[in-house]
Amino acid sequence: MTDMQVSQSYSARAAEYTSILGSIDDMHPLDKTRIERWSEQITGSALDAGCGPGHWTDHLHKRGIEISGIDLVPEFIESARNRFPEVPFRVASLRALDVADSSLGGVLAWYSLIHLAPAELPQILAELARALKSNGHLLIGFFDGASAEPLNHVVTTAYHWSVDEMSRLLHDAGFDVLEIETRQDPGSRPHAAVSAIAR
Repeated sequence: MTDMQVSQSYSARAAEYTSILGSIDDMHPLDKTRIERWSEQITGSALDAGCGPGHWTDHLHKRGIEISGIDLVPEFIESARNRFPEVPFRVASLRALDVADSSLGGVLAWYSLIHLAPAELPQILAELARALKSNGHLLIGFFDGASAEPLNHVVTTAYHWSVDEMSRLLHDAGFDVLEIETRQDPGSRPHAAVSAIAR
């Protein structure tokens, strides 16, 4: 999927998406615990890469993290700025984060990599690694399954990844994997989270 295709698909449903999934209260409590625990390791500034409606960005800001959010979808960014005016948000692509090399202490990529064409994922992981300082922390959330297998996503094309393949891609991009979590909730797709540090 190109950035334009993903942006247009989400733009058309941004208000609906935000009303359903735009609040921390809408999130799984285990995800909230996981992200909070991850954030405690961050030193320096952080980036919510693919922040969507901005609720995780704001949640981490309220926990004392110096964080900003980026997303492809202008409607998400406009809404996030209105709802969370104390947090900086901007329209940007994961392909070019527009931050200095080794400038970040943490990057959250929570379900923001799922729409990338499989061949593009290594490039994006390399861009995240470029932006993180040595020992900077990355947390990725994604749908667990057969690697690069498309799934029937309600907004636009998305892909599963196995934790083994995601871990390999992270290693190749310059990360050391610290922790892996998987979960299968009734009525939901299998979930995976991988935390890693930049070498």
